[in-house]
Amino acid sequence: MPKLWTDTIEEHRRAVRDATLDTTAALVAEHGLASVTMSQIAAETGIGRATLYKYFPDVEAILTAWHQRQVARHLSQLATVRDQGGSAGERLKSVLTAYAIITHNRPHGTELAAAVHRGEHLAGAQRQLLGFLQDLIADAANTGEVRVDVPPAELATYCVHALQAASSLPSEAAARRLVTVTLAGLRPPR
Repeated sequence: MPKLWTDTIEEHRRAVRDATLDTTAALVAEHGLASVTMSQIAAETGIGRATLYKYFPDVEAILTAWHQRQVARHLSQLATVRDQGGSAGERLKSVLTAYAIITHNRPHGTELAAAVHRGEHLAGAQRQLLGFLQDLIADAANTGEVRVDVPPAELATYCVHALQAASSLPSEAAARRLVTVTLAGLRPPR
């Protein structure tokens, strides 16, 4: 059982929340969504059931919060990659590569993936990602590294859909090759 008490109430609440999210995701991955109960989550997390209900009304709400945290981490990771410098085109390539690797490495075809990849929170995450990529593509288009005959919003959608294929590829090397093909579609026409 994790030690959940920390120095401040805010830190304690964050620790309880994070432990709850991690425990629930692990339980669903191990036992399946239908067999995971709030009582089981509370026991595995090391908190009382009443405390758990103060944070979340049900298992689905916990999984939604877990997915939102994962999305925030991925967007933060992409922002870190973007901020490492280079030309606009180099930053775009680095971010697309990072996104392809994230897509390749996340769990697919599992009950957990099916549970979290639905609902309004997924649409919000998709909008955030598309806006992030659209800005990068617009920057690269302004420097002549990306085509300007297609709007950046459409190119961002193209990139996201093309790189979703990384989820079914056998290796990170294959995901990187997919990025190369995707970038070829972004190059200005000759």
